[in-house]
Amino acid sequence: MVQAVENVVLDALALPAPTRAFVAERLIESLDAEDAGDLSPAWQAEIARRSRGLDEGPVELRAADEVFDQAFAALR
Repeated sequence: MVQAVENVVLDALALPAPTRAFVAERLIESLDAEDAGDLSPAWQAEIARRSRGLDEGPVELRAADEVFDQAFAALR
């Protein structure tokens, strides 16, 4: 099995960067999906909505340090 995993990794690394990113995203999503069964349908819908916002671009991402600094400043 170790050799099979190594072969998969080597094959994946030979792919163009955008394809590797797609494969990596799908693999990470598959890990996240295992825990999704405990979530209510409302939360699953909210997660899907937020994910679409990230994928489609209307959501602006900010650095965590910036967000935390702003939050701590608001608490002072």
